[in-house]
Amino acid sequence: MSDVVSRLDVLKTYKLYVGGKFPRSESGRVYEVTDAKGEWLANAPLGTRKDARDAVLAARAAVKGWAGTTAYNRGQVLYRVAEMLQGRRGQFAAEVALSEGVGPKKAAALVDAAIDRWVWYAGWTDKVAQIAGGANPVAGPYFNLSTPEPTGVVGIVAPQAGYGHSLLGLVSVIAPAIATGNTVVVAAAADAPLPALSLGEVLATSDVPGGVVNVLSGRTADIAPTLASHQDVNALDLTGAIAADGPGAAGALEALAADTLKRVIRPELDPFAQDWTNAPGTDRLLSFLETKTVWHPMGI
Repeated sequence: MSDVVSRLDVLKTYKLYVGGKFPRSESGRVYEVTDAKGEWLANAPLGTRKDARDAVLAARAAVKGWAGTTAYNRGQVLYRVAEMLQGRRGQFAAEVALSEGVGPKKAAALVDAAIDRWVWYAGWTDKVAQIAGGANPVAGPYFNLSTPEPTGVVGIVAPQAGYGHSLLGLVSVIAPAIATGNTVVVAAAADAPLPALSLGEVLATSDVPGGVVNVLSGRTADIAPTLASHQDVNALDLTGAIAADGPGAAGALEALAADTLKRVIRPELDPFAQDWTNAPGTDRLLSFLETKTVWHPMGI
């Protein structure tokens, strides 16, 4: 007889990432996550409206500390995320490959691009004020200076489609928002949440303060309306919402956001045409900034 004893794999139980901790959904429910071929991968927590409200509460509590951190230190924190993500490159490449149905080489390239994107935005943290602010000419003996400030809490519907959406697209919407001092609540791609939930583990072991990034998984139609209508959410990124009318789609979410005068990024008309490997530019860095203008006498 063989001395080799077969063993069962230890299957991972994924959890939400809220306030720097890993709670189960308040409903106690999960949903089945499958790969591109329909094969079971894991169970992910089925986030609810209550989970979304809890995440907004955590994000609001973190705003003052994160916005008050110097831009240079925020850059160091984002770079640390890149370092930690690099250390788990193999795990993320496997999750991206299974989630998006791409080969190992393409998946590894997407993970590398996500790491580089963290580094790219880390470099912008102490430079964005130079392109978003400035000295204004005025008729009088005054200095008139405009400086950018974070909007506050940003609700994000993460990319649900497009090449590289599950990790690279996710990073491309989270990183610019927090680089400029905002905190975020993210509704991960419903059909490919595993890279997003694993990213929460990276953030928890980096220097990102709890509550700065909160990751929810589940049905977007359950989570997004709560973020759109919540009075303590200051802005909304609907990149992953369907560019149409109907419950949970962009039109309805924009209508909910209008009640509280949120700033909104609208989704692409064809999300499947979105290629997240393209250069990001600075648009998203500037999307969730407010401008404060100060007058000061020049003196003698």
